Formats: sequence, C-alpha cells, structure tokens
Amino acid sequence: MTSPVRVTIKDVAARAGVSKGAVSLAFNQKPGVSDATRKRIFAAAQELGWAPNQTARSLSGRRADIIGLVLCRPARLLGLEPFYMDFISGIESVLAERSCSLLLRLVHDVDEEIELYRTWWRSQTIAGAVLVDFRVDDPRVPALESIGLPAVAVGHPSLTGSFPAVWTDDATATAEAVRYLAALGHRRLARVGGPAGFGHSAIRTRAFDATVRELGLEQGAQIATGFDEREGARATRSLLLAKDRPTAIVYDNDIMAVAGAGVAAEMGFVVPDDVSLLAWDDSQLCRITHPTLSAMSHDVHHFGAEVARTLFALTEGNHSGALQVPTPSLTPRGSTAPAPQ
Repeated sequence: MTSPVRVTIKDVAARAGVSKGAVSLAFNQKPGVSDATRKRIFAAAQELGWAPNQTARSLSGRRADIIGLVLCRPARLLGLEPFYMDFISGIESVLAERSCSLLLRLVHDVDEEIELYRTWWRSQTIAGAVLVDFRVDDPRVPALESIGLPAVAVGHPSLTGSFPAVWTDDATATAEAVRYLAALGHRRLARVGGPAGFGHSAIRTRAFDATVRELGLEQGAQIATGFDEREGARATRSLLLAKDRPTAIVYDNDIMAVAGAGVAAEMGFVVPDDVSLLAWDDSQLCRITHPTLSAMSHDVHHFGAEVARTLFALTEGNHSGALQVPTPSLTPRGSTAPAPQ
C-alpha cells in the first residue's frame, strides 16, 4: 500500500501564505498575527485536514514516540477483563525498552474511533497504532488505510485488509475444545460467545458448528454476548433452564465462565458433576475459582509484546507480513469431567 503524503505545518503555512511561526502563533492563540491572517491559517488547515500536535513534536520535526490504542468498550468492562490487562502489559514491556509510551483511549462507537485515529495521525501525536476487535467488513480498514496510518491489526488476516496482522488460530483452538469435551462423553454442548459482529466471534462460531457436525454431536446452542459477567450469567441461566440443557459449556472469556460457575451453583448444579465449564483466555481468575476452571490457554502478555514488536518493525520498514502467534492450547482443571450418565 502506498501511503498518502502526510500534511505538515509547512504545507499549511504555504497554503495560507505565511510562515510556520505564524501558524504556530495562530493555533496557540498567541499575539503576533492579525485576525484576518488567523482566519486564513485556520481555513488552510481545515482544507488540508491538518491539526496541530499538542506535544509540539510537529514543530521540532521529531517522530512522536507514542503508540495509539483505542478500545470501543465500556471502561467498567476493561477494568474487569484480564485479557486486556495482560495484553496491554505486554505492549508496555516493549515500549519501555524503547522509552516510548502508549496512548490509550476508550470510545463509544467505531465512528468515534476512526475520527480519533485521524486526529492523532494528522496532528502527529502518534507514530502508529494497534487496532483490535475487528469486525466483519470492518469500516476502519478503508478509512485508516486512506490516511496512511501505520498500524498493526490484532485479528485474522481475512479481516484486516492491508494492515499487518498478528493473530491466533481461533478455529483450531475452538475445534480442540469441542473434541476434548466430546472425548469426555459430552454429546450436548453449548457456547457463550462474544459479540456476533466481531470477526473472531464469527470464526469461533463457524468452527464450533463444524466440529459438532463432524463428530456427530447434537447441534449445540450458541449465545452471543457483550463479554461481561452479567451477560455471561444471563446466558448460562438460559442454557441451564432449557429442556435440553447442555452437559458442557464453552465460554469466550474467563469473566463469563466465572459468572457461569456462580449461576450453576445458585441453581443447584454441581460443577463438573452436572455440567462441565471451559473458559477461553486462561488467567488468574481461572485458578482461584472453585473448582478451578479448565481453559484454552495462551500467553496474552507475549501476544501483546509481539504486537508491539511488529508495529516497530513496520514503522522501521522491516516488517514482512502476518504473524501467527501460538494457538491457544487446552489446560484441563477441575471444571471439566466425563459427561453425567
């Protein structure tokens, strides 16, 4: 992909017919330029899509040693979800080696996310970005490709357009989870998944259905959620109240699995004697519950570090393509057992 030329303060000055210093004075609300000149400078900046860098790095000509990460999710959920805490710590471990920083923002929707990245890039606030939570036909791909934002995508390459992808093989891991539970004699499985629009949720959904069919199991229910504990609890309650309730449930994260274990106990079911539970994204939560939770485990800290290294390789012109990190693997613990007879 050929990156568009980045608009600079010099371009704005040329368009407005003034010096770079005059542009700086105008945007910093300093005396030294007339009202008419100030208006001309603002109009030129708007025409070119330029915004001033609040850290003044655009004036010094230095590259901003800041990486941007925007998450479209509630702040409360971010504080509870171990995955992103480990993921961000992995990114930070690499940034610290280079004396760089992470600029993290939470937004309400994708449009706000796109506009924020545009503002950061045009104002030279960030050197590059980490894009997460890819959707099917994600609108961020064409929007951010068009401005030439250097970014690494956390997601399957089929979802990420021309952005270099760092990803795990969710389909293979999902199939392994289903095969493990089938080997324990479970014939009726269910899955409590993430948002239906997320690309990795769709990949896991297809893999779950395909493996269930391949093994000749009963077609299991799959419920899409928002990844939080309340929706995980609600989905578990619905599954356990069903006439054809499952004997094993797979959860797309550990928070929902812990909530599901609580609901099972509340309803009088014994885990794993009556129902087996299997979490995704093994964390400390899985090891402090009773019984401990079986999980599809992977090194999330390492995942975040690889994403950061890939981004630096991209900005330095050394990146060669997508990177697949190790596939999550099964860690059996106390929450899974042979199917009840």
